[in-house]
Amino acid sequence: MPQPVLLLGAGRVAHGGFPLARIAAVRPVVLVGASVPAWARPYLSGLLMADPAREVETADTVARYAARHPVAGVLTWRREHLAGAARIAGRLGLPGLPYDTAAACADPASLRALLVRHRAVPAGPEDMTGPLVSAETVVLDDEVRITALTRTTPLRHSVHAHDGLLHNRFLRQAVERAVRALGLTHTVAHVALRLTERGPAVTGVTPHLPGDLIPWLVERATGVDLVGAALSLACGATVDVTPTRQRAAAVQFAEREADRRSAREYRVVEGEDAQECERALDAA
Repeated sequence: MPQPVLLLGAGRVAHGGFPLARIAAVRPVVLVGASVPAWARPYLSGLLMADPAREVETADTVARYAARHPVAGVLTWRREHLAGAARIAGRLGLPGLPYDTAAACADPASLRALLVRHRAVPAGPEDMTGPLVSAETVVLDDEVRITALTRTTPLRHSVHAHDGLLHNRFLRQAVERAVRALGLTHTVAHVALRLTERGPAVTGVTPHLPGDLIPWLVERATGVDLVGAALSLACGATVDVTPTRQRAAAVQFAEREADRRSAREYRVVEGEDAQECERALDAA
């Protein structure tokens, strides 16, 4: 049986359960947390009781576990657990973000300060108008690969394998500057940008799998498996991000009230191009 991976915090089922199901099909997954969400139970092989917010204590608990059970890698897709995952990976000698990088990325103020210091974003007031996009990026050693671009409008994401912005050198330069400024290596990163009149401007960087079903959209549109890439990078395995599809995919979200609680529903479509996906969502 393959060695397991540790997952720090499962979170809400905001990803549709897609990443966890995909990972569990390849390796056993042991959740590091205080409890197991009901949605995650079918995909987990075990629970390591610890509070990921208590970094040092959790690292000690994991180290004792790893002394008896070999671990292949450490994963998280929650910003608040980035530093804890980096601490654990470093202690076990596994691939992962440098601790200082992870800690900075977990704190929006520290993240922006680091980007400003390295001139990856401007220090002064920014043009806050223009469309929002995100570059779904895989960092392999010194190579920065933008695998797809996600276009974002209120409650909607779309990915098109032939998006013209993939060939925009200014966008690529902005993404590469941000990655270099943060010292990201061997990770999947979600780089958010705003397309201003002065060019693409980085607004944020998340060095883990994105949510909102974006990995599913990328795979349906391009064939690139971001979940598999994140797992391989965490385990020190070879990563292949060669596109195998030339399509488009989109998701539409809707909020509804049920039993005095807010619930998020979604509808996904795919087609030959972005316009076909937009028409399908508009007609729903």
